[in-house]
Amino acid sequence: MDTETAAKARHAAYVAEQASARAATQAMASPMVRAIPPAVLALMQQDHDADELERQLAACAVQAEQLGNARYFENRSPTRQECAEVVEQDRCGKPVTRAMQLGKQKHVLALQCAEEVLKELWPAPFSIEQRYRYYPHARMVETISREKEAQLIADGCTDELRGTIKPDLVLHGDRNLLKSALTLDFKFPCPDTNLPQWTQYGRGSPYEDMSQKTLYQNALGGQALLVSPRRGIER
Repeated sequence: MDTETAAKARHAAYVAEQASARAATQAMASPMVRAIPPAVLALMQQDHDADELERQLAACAVQAEQLGNARYFENRSPTRQECAEVVEQDRCGKPVTRAMQLGKQKHVLALQCAEEVLKELWPAPFSIEQRYRYYPHARMVETISREKEAQLIADGCTDELRGTIKPDLVLHGDRNLLKSALTLDFKFPCPDTNLPQWTQYGRGSPYEDMSQKTLYQNALGGQALLVSPRRGIER
């Protein structure tokens, strides 16, 4: 084999080896890293930014869990019985359990933390608790402003919000704020031994028999992942 042919063979082998290594790395990557579109990954300043983003968002869930529990239970998690305890009623007279109360409070803490993380590590726009109206047959969405949402709730016109969606975090890949590169929802199971789960829409819902995950992906595109204190980020 002459020198030129040998050099080409070595180059081809090197290219194949590098491609194989990249494929292996991608296969071993976390669900979140695999879910981020390549174009967005390319915008991240450092190779480790995606891993750091995942680590810090998972840490936000852990921190929110600990702070939320500490308010009522010091250094322990609530029991199953405590989670089921009715602590108040909402404006419509429906019972609010400790699990529901804690979940709301922990979401506020987690989203405050996540906002700071995303400002530092996500290279494109993102939306926090943005409400969308989804038209399944047209496969299109529109945003509902916070002012409009607040006014409808204040007026008691919550029927007008029926069928809308409100993900915790929508990470966009560019300036199109109707399209998701990645959608994340924090889940705080109570008790914490329960598995985090997507909401499953039941009878009477416009999305009957559909999961929250599927709905988010149909409406906004991109993958949807869960974030929880015990399990981190997962599908």
